[in-house]
Amino acid sequence: MLIVSDMANEIVLCTYRTRPDKEPEFKALLSRHWATLRELGFVTEVEPVVLRELGQPTYVEMFTWVDGGFDQAHEHPDVLALWEAMDPLLEDRDGRPKWEFPHFEPVRF
Repeated sequence: MLIVSDMANEIVLCTYRTRPDKEPEFKALLSRHWATLRELGFVTEVEPVVLRELGQPTYVEMFTWVDGGFDQAHEHPDVLALWEAMDPLLEDRDGRPKWEFPHFEPVRF
């Protein structure tokens, strides 16, 4: 069970498997994603890292939630509208879902 208080300072790696014919539309939405989350106070001020896989339109976006940001994002109409617009631009590929959101914690040595 995921507990919202455990989400503070968790790093999420969002993987988006973009339909090749929809890549320009997806990039336009992705360019607004973190900025929207930040304006609403759901993520830290550290800008995201966004990567595109070589050879196919798969994007990875990495950012960090603030305490309570994860839960609030899943209820906010501005964020939900972005996610709803992204969904038809993505595709399941190679047995993997169209998008994935594993969360990580920093490891200190």
